[in-house]
Amino acid sequence: MNRWRTKPGTWLIVTMLALAGAGVHAQVTADRLVNAAAESRNWLIYSGGYFSQRFSGLTQITPANVKNLELKWMYQAAVAGGWQATPLVVDGIMYVTQRQNDVVALDAKTGRVFWIYRHTLSPDQVVCCGANNRGLAILGDTLFMGTLDAHLIALDARTGRPVWNTEVAPSKAGYSVTLAPLVVKDKVIVGVGGGEFGIRGFVAAYDARSGREIWRFHTIPAPGEPGADTWKSCPEAAETFCDPDAWKHGGGSVWVTGSYDPVLNLTYWGVGNAGPDWNADQRPGDNLYTDSVVALDADSGRLRWHYQFTPHDRYDYDSVQVPILADITWNGAPLKAMLWANRNGNFYVLERETGKFLVGQPFVKVNWMSHFDERGRPVQTPQPPGQPTWPGNQGGTNWYSPSFSPRTGLFYIPAWENYATLFGGVPVEYKEGRNFGGGANRPYVPVPGAPTQGLRRGPINNWTEAAGTGAVLALEAATGKLKWRFPMTDVTDSGILTTASDVLFTGGREGYFQALDARTGTLLWKATLGAQIVNGPIAYEVEGKQYVAAIAGLSLCVFGLRE
Repeated sequence: MNRWRTKPGTWLIVTMLALAGAGVHAQVTADRLVNAAAESRNWLIYSGGYFSQRFSGLTQITPANVKNLELKWMYQAAVAGGWQATPLVVDGIMYVTQRQNDVVALDAKTGRVFWIYRHTLSPDQVVCCGANNRGLAILGDTLFMGTLDAHLIALDARTGRPVWNTEVAPSKAGYSVTLAPLVVKDKVIVGVGGGEFGIRGFVAAYDARSGREIWRFHTIPAPGEPGADTWKSCPEAAETFCDPDAWKHGGGSVWVTGSYDPVLNLTYWGVGNAGPDWNADQRPGDNLYTDSVVALDADSGRLRWHYQFTPHDRYDYDSVQVPILADITWNGAPLKAMLWANRNGNFYVLERETGKFLVGQPFVKVNWMSHFDERGRPVQTPQPPGQPTWPGNQGGTNWYSPSFSPRTGLFYIPAWENYATLFGGVPVEYKEGRNFGGGANRPYVPVPGAPTQGLRRGPINNWTEAAGTGAVLALEAATGKLKWRFPMTDVTDSGILTTASDVLFTGGREGYFQALDARTGTLLWKATLGAQIVNGPIAYEVEGKQYVAAIAGLSLCVFGLRE
């Protein structure tokens, strides 16, 4: 094994002759990406395709034989912590990120490691919520990764050697890039995290060859820009602290990968909460474009439309969930739809060309609002101090990926049910690199004396069901009506995969990797992997055999049918 060192990273080349012998010629063209969802043997984009349906066309694993799945190989990561990445699979090679910002190339059939790249992080980085990285993008023979210190890095997919390294934003101010980039044509599009540190969020596109920035859309408009009037001036006699420059550190982070419609040439991105998270009184107004979906022209970054799910958010209801695009029938007519399970507890159907609101339907208990007006704006009902709000701070769902099956017409959500928070806002002044949450919140548990958990827990599962439970929900895509429900004991952080043979794969905090019947929700098979599953499963094929991959704890586990 040879080793080279450069700044700011290291890459290890392992058995390079074996990699060359495997016939690696990635050459993932822009046309292949447009048709990625139909290229079922591979997994070329974070959510499987530009429409983000997390649906695989593979059919070898069926409801009848899924019970014959067995572990084929396992790769163990070296760094502890939640491993949230979705691997890419390109012509027999798997590429996956691991904590903190490693990239690993593996034989997708055997798990043999070809090379590892390790990024050296800036010592002044400021990051919220764990050393997370959700994956990669690819174009040609080049991989793209965002980093915790807010860089965008291009790597040679054949060797792991760096091609270019661009700073996206200053990490010491709280900016990071934790999402998997999205490649559209010759551009690499990313958003920035850091909403808990008072950043001014944005989505930006970079030239895939050089790393040069091409366009940038700020999710918090400056004075004079469209939407700036939703950051209203402070009242002259404000009773509590009000920030006259709230927009400058208004949040609006973008930390989950968006979607793209090649026909409309629109790319869609969910935007996170306003800053500060919970003390809404110091930022009067609706606070666009926080808690919204924005539709951007992929060539210029110009805003074409937006829809705000939670105006003037006081609950930290980030709207960074994956926007699923689907062509469905609605009210008897064909519809280019956007389907969205939002953290605020509502399922939405929007017309994706114009952003028109069509459906808003709760999928968990909701009491922060009562109904939608004729424009699709929620009528909010803030709860009195000391009273619980449903859903709680984590939301009815969160960043973990849903799925849509064109075969069943169902939309599948990993959900948190009966989960509430006692919210309380406190004034907070902005200081660069310091937490800007402005909250004094606690979980609501209706059983006196029962233990309460935060959003994360240790290896001992002492979750109290009274504090909330998990479930997979199957909704009719056109209406949001519940078709079936698969309950879990603990809440879930796992994404969902559906296949053309009507098998649904998902995981949970209990450590089970599970297969359900996508039409009925019946449990077909499960395996105990020994740790929480906090990524989205994928399916792929090598040499005519289908595999399914999931990550539990420090282990990337790949299953196939028993031979």
